Amino acid sequence: MAFDDDLARRVREMLAEQPALRERKMFGGLAFLLAGNMCCAILGDELLVRVGPERYPAALAQPYARIRSLAGRTMTGVVVVAPAGLASDEALQSWVMQGVAYAMSLPPKA
Repeated sequence: MAFDDDLARRVREMLAEQPALRERKMFGGLAFLLAGNMCCAILGDELLVRVGPERYPAALAQPYARIRSLAGRTMTGVVVVAPAGLASDEALQSWVMQGVAYAMSLPPKA
């Protein structure tokens, strides 16, 4: 699966100041990792956001967010946001920063 280059550019700009930022191809898209922990990923024209188990119910209640399933298993703590929920920079930033907050709450990976 290809990923939306414009969405990738927008996310890169929002994460530019984050320490230990890496990009990696994952899930058939492009993932953004902070200190080795995924904060978000682009799958096609959608954004996958790792919000964590505590924020998961509230994130799912947001417009344009839905459950992420992989091989028939729900990825608890991860939501997928449809393109309509990413149209403004403010909306995208809100989602990206939720992923950053969770990723930075985890211990760094080697």
